[in-house]
Amino acid sequence: MSTSTRSPRTLGDPIPSYRAIENLIARYAELVDDGDFAGLGSLLADAVFIGSGGPVRGSDAIEKMFRDSLLVYADGTPRTQHVTTNVAIEVDEQAGVAVARSYVTVFQALPELPLQPVAAGRYRDRFERRDGQWRFAERRVRINLVGDVSRHLRQADAPR
Repeated sequence: MSTSTRSPRTLGDPIPSYRAIENLIARYAELVDDGDFAGLGSLLADAVFIGSGGPVRGSDAIEKMFRDSLLVYADGTPRTQHVTTNVAIEVDEQAGVAVARSYVTVFQALPELPLQPVAAGRYRDRFERRDGQWRFAERRVRINLVGDVSRHLRQADAPR
């Protein structure tokens, strides 16, 4: 058994870049699942979001896109859980840029809908460090597998 002279990290310590980026990826899922579309606009304010529609830029436009796309229930949420896995992050510390790729599976449950996956796909992200903080620069979402999204997406956005 080896011992380390390094002390454990405390809340005031800076976190490694890959962990900060991982936290941004996790925060995105939390905000979507909480129905916090203003928070999503803020999180992605410096980014371009590329999904099934055209590219969307800017906090207000991104917030509107989520509000216009997702159904929200009485509890204020879309009743989903976004699970992000297979996260791979590559950081260029000198340039202050990073890329990440990951898988996403979206689960949903409602009183009349048993828990089930409704979509699965991949994220391709770019990040930039600005003023010492990592931020999304681009999020590309590609959904490869689609289940019953009739209670998740507004009809105009449902796959045909």
